[in-house]
This record gives sequence, structure tokens and C-alpha cells, in this order.
Amino acid sequence: MSAAIDHDIRVAGAERIFSRVLVGVDGSAASLDAARQAALLKAPSGTLTYVSAWNLDPPVVTPMTVLPPVTDDERAARRTAEDALRNAKEQLPSARTKVVRGFPAQVLLDEIVGDRSTLVAVGSRGLGRIEGIVFGSTPSRLLHDAPCSVLVTRRAGTLPPRRIAVGVDGSRESAAAYAAARHLADRFHAELAVVIAEGDTFLDLAAVSLIVGDDYHVIPSEPVSALTAASRHADLLVLGSRGLHGLKSLGSVSERAAHRAQCSTLIVRAT
Repeated sequence: MSAAIDHDIRVAGAERIFSRVLVGVDGSAASLDAARQAALLKAPSGTLTYVSAWNLDPPVVTPMTVLPPVTDDERAARRTAEDALRNAKEQLPSARTKVVRGFPAQVLLDEIVGDRSTLVAVGSRGLGRIEGIVFGSTPSRLLHDAPCSVLVTRRAGTLPPRRIAVGVDGSRESAAAYAAARHLADRFHAELAVVIAEGDTFLDLAAVSLIVGDDYHVIPSEPVSALTAASRHADLLVLGSRGLHGLKSLGSVSERAAHRAQCSTLIVRAT
């Protein structure tokens, strides 16, 4: 495949990322900001769906327990989810909304498959990487298991973005991330900073040149530190994902950098 054809494929893939956007909404300030940011990044001709999940802790059941078909607690939980969607819909009145019973992360994973989503967005509550893994935060679960690109939003920074940072190491995944970052930079007339870390085990400078050209600077640092530092001066950090799952994903650069970033982070799944 020629470099020109490969470039065209990456550009088409970058545009497609923002075509079918799904957002998890729970009424928190973080999720409302995710709704706002996703509405801004959605492709002009794309679709946006806000999903709110509700559930109750399972009751303690004894042989004599009689469970009513619908309890007041269930009605209240569903109303809370519906209120969250109404608030989110103010960000984009044309967005679709959906209330689903279940645990948030699993609901979003199921909706991604059912709706053929190309991007899922969730707000960060500020849990660190280890806390997210141990306590099962929704962003951590999506970073590990979502089959589409993932946007983890933070309230710091400006959107539409004025400054975008993207990590590039020469891999196919970083090429997809660069294409997405370039697409957004062109669309929003934003400054684009390419982050190339000297300590990256996978660094292939010949491939980096094919992706970004020859005018680049290699940072004398390991990748997570370099990306975290870049995020302090960016509105959006864009990273590629190698598609690792389970225990293998715990050591991934993109997963660690997404938890440490000071700005919203877009994890691009290469297709």
C-alpha cells in the first residue's frame, strides 16, 4: 500500500471517529461537561446519543420476602436518570437520549455494540489509575474494554480546542492518533504539538518521519512523563491504543497517560 493511499485511509478513519458519538450521563458536573465536549467534537453530520444508566443495590431476599413489581426506589432512580438526560440535552437539543437499567460501564459497552458507536465519551471524576482499576470506575473500564475510540473529559482547558497534543512513536496506532489530531486541528484551527519520547521502547523514527514529516523534536523522556507534561499546556491530548485488554492493558502508555493527563484525552482505536 502506498503512503498516499495509507494517508487517505487514515484521514477517512479520523473523520469517522466523530460520526456516531455516545455519551454516558449521570447528572454530575463531570458528565455534563462530557456531554458538552462530545457535542462540540461530533462531526457536523454525525449523531450524538446521551445514555443514562440507573440501578439499585440488590435487596436482601429471604424465603418470606415478597418483592413488588416496581418500587418507589426504582421510580426515583429512573427519574434521576431522566433528569440527568434533560440537563445534558441542553448541550445539543437534537441529541438522542436513552435510559437503561444496569451498571454504567456495562450499559455503555452494550450500547457501543448495539449502536455501532465510533466514539464514547465519559467525564473523569479524578480517580487515579490504581483507584479506577480497584473500584471499577467507568472511564477505566472503557479504556480497557471499549471497542471504539474513547474520550475521557476533564474540565481543565478549552473546547473547541486551541491546543492539541498527540503522541507519535511510528506505530500504526500512533498514525491513526495523529490523523485524528490533525483532523481536529484543521477543523478548529488549533495548534498541534507532536510528542515523541526518546525513552519509548517502540519508537521508530523512520516511521515517525513518514507520519509527521521530518520537522519534529524528540523529547529526552519516557513517554508517559512526556505526554503528561504536554497535557498541562493542551486542551486535548490524543493517543493511539494498541488494543490491549485485561492485565496486558495495565502497562499500556495510553491507559497510564489518560489517567495522569491534565486535560481531556482522546484514545483512538485504529480500524
